[in-house]
Amino acid sequence: MNMLHTPWHTTLLAGAAAALLLAPAGQADEHTPGEGVSVSPARATWDTGWFPTAVYSQVLAELGYDVDRPTTLDNPPFYQSVAQGDVDFWVNGWFPLHNTYRSTFEQGAELIGYVAEGGALQGYLVDKATADEHNITSLEDFKDPDIKALFDSDDNGLAELVACPPGWGCELVISHHLEAYDLTDHIEPIKASYSASMAEAMGRYQQGEPIFFYTWTPNWTVGLLEPGEDVVWITVEEASLPEDQQQFEDATVVEGVEGCVEDPCNLGWPANDIRPVVNSEFADNNPAAAKLFEVMSIPLEDIFAQNAKMFDGEDSESDIQRHAEEWIEENRDQVDEWLDQARQEAM
Repeated sequence: MNMLHTPWHTTLLAGAAAALLLAPAGQADEHTPGEGVSVSPARATWDTGWFPTAVYSQVLAELGYDVDRPTTLDNPPFYQSVAQGDVDFWVNGWFPLHNTYRSTFEQGAELIGYVAEGGALQGYLVDKATADEHNITSLEDFKDPDIKALFDSDDNGLAELVACPPGWGCELVISHHLEAYDLTDHIEPIKASYSASMAEAMGRYQQGEPIFFYTWTPNWTVGLLEPGEDVVWITVEEASLPEDQQQFEDATVVEGVEGCVEDPCNLGWPANDIRPVVNSEFADNNPAAAKLFEVMSIPLEDIFAQNAKMFDGEDSESDIQRHAEEWIEENRDQVDEWLDQARQEAM
């Protein structure tokens, strides 16, 4: 990623200042409840979550907040940092996937609002041609030596699965699945950079070779590899989740999943909410910001569309900022309504 040299807050505050110049006389105080307050956001290491961070940061700047450039963090250091107040928020919380971090953050931080409520799916996919030819429908099929061999490019006897890097919540669940389903001697999770691993898998797919990967939605992967056309979601025989998520095992069966081998589809993962996680002291001291987190959201399809632009090469920091600016302007009436609610909360 190419990074801008100009701090985010400089650009964002310029936009906020311009908005103030257009405000009716006597309303300036309403438009800047965050004036004089510095905000330190964080963002996840998966770049599909960077667009929501940019959108929320820019809207906070319209309230007058001096928003710093975000710090990119893995899950464990973020949840510790937000509880301690070293950062103020991120909008990349996945729940229940991130329940494992609740004991880390709940003494000093809290969930406020929803970036996207429900509908964030996760699971395992195989290219459709291979799945159809060899009748692959389940993780259980990877115990078959002939199936494993199709996905074993280094001849070590294990099927290669594009998985999650260390520090991601999905890494823990994938590891749990491989143990729970007795697949550790059959499947090798590739834990390198997800984007690089998927790009390599895309190359193999384009050459007509089999691919096997984990993904989530929204994500560019299921835009370029359309479920039902290019790839299929495969199932698990029976839900099994880590202890901190076991209460959601009944929620892993989802109806109407496009491109799943079965309907309803047992993905092995419950649908997740994407949520802001906010330092509690910051929220208490900044009711306008807290209200904004409470009422603001971004449709999953809009996140997906922006992610596709990033994969197509619009992936610099300036591109992501521009995408956020464009989204805000395209949704200006809704954004203004959220801003009004936030300003009212601060009065």
